[in-house]
Amino acid sequence: MSRVYNFSAGPAVLPEEVLKEAADEMLDYRGTGMSVMEMSHRSKAFETIIQEAEADLRELMDIPDNYKVLFLQGGASQQFAMIPMNLMKNRVADYIVTGQWAKKAADEAEKYGTVNRSASSADKTFSYIPDCSDLPVSEDADYVYICENNTIYGTKFKELPNTKGKTLVADVSSCFLSEPVDVTKYGVIYGGVQKNIGPAGVVIVIIREDLITEDVLPGTPTMLKYKTHADADSLYNTPPAYGIYICGKVFKWLKKMGGLSAMKEKNEKKAKLLYDFLDESKLFKGTVEKKDRSLMNVPFVTGDKDLDAKFVKEAKEAGLENLKGHRTVGGMRASIYNAMPYEGVEALVAFMKKFEEENA
Repeated sequence: MSRVYNFSAGPAVLPEEVLKEAADEMLDYRGTGMSVMEMSHRSKAFETIIQEAEADLRELMDIPDNYKVLFLQGGASQQFAMIPMNLMKNRVADYIVTGQWAKKAADEAEKYGTVNRSASSADKTFSYIPDCSDLPVSEDADYVYICENNTIYGTKFKELPNTKGKTLVADVSSCFLSEPVDVTKYGVIYGGVQKNIGPAGVVIVIIREDLITEDVLPGTPTMLKYKTHADADSLYNTPPAYGIYICGKVFKWLKKMGGLSAMKEKNEKKAKLLYDFLDESKLFKGTVEKKDRSLMNVPFVTGDKDLDAKFVKEAKEAGLENLKGHRTVGGMRASIYNAMPYEGVEALVAFMKKFEEENA
């Protein structure tokens, strides 16, 4: 069977080159006589894998020396608790709620202190990013939290909020490594890798060193302390070794592709092709305000649920997989991450044109 174009929001498409390399090394990783799945995380071979992965990520993102890179487990959702447990010194935090994941993060943080929802786009079904240039930031807030790219609703912060000197914490799960980023503007930048980097099971946390302390909330488990993992170089316990190995291969692939500036250009070109069609289509329409559109996740609808279902079914038959929108939104969603080739978006647009001619 030939490979399909996989528009899944996550777990998502990975570079074919990376998958082929991993396949070639499956039974014998570089002369070790074993798979990475089988080797000890304390072995010299795996030590090299994790160290190279961190070095390549630091190079790609230009991560300063005063930030730690942690390869953790539990996904982004575990960070919803880990962040307040480690950072809520005053038991106060401000959350900007622009989608389901920011909402869930805020709800979780509320178990540990006061959460001020300083801005929200819930009034228009999270179809835009609110103006965050002059937020009512709480004086005693320990941090300001955002979900930078909203996978479900297809919005993206084009400008970071004015936190008025407070630490910025950002979930970047669905835009991780899609464009250059100034890490110094964040105290914590984190994301699950299963959307734009690797297989499910790894979350990467990039955290400024001054935020890593023993001064955490009472009762914080050892495994949920950033210091535990920072002191052990992400090897306090057995890490998600194979996932980290694949992430490392994707980092090398990104470097080979020209780095994050080159990826941004490619992503803008893909997104423009799809958005331009949506803007001129008489059948399909995008659901996001133009100024806030994501380069990664593109939701769209026909306005007719039965027609949406027919589109998803026929698209699947045409080799265009996982276009059904999130269950909370409906319609369709195309996730066009780094590894989605331009030809995949061309094939999608061609199919949409054909479907429109037959059904409009």
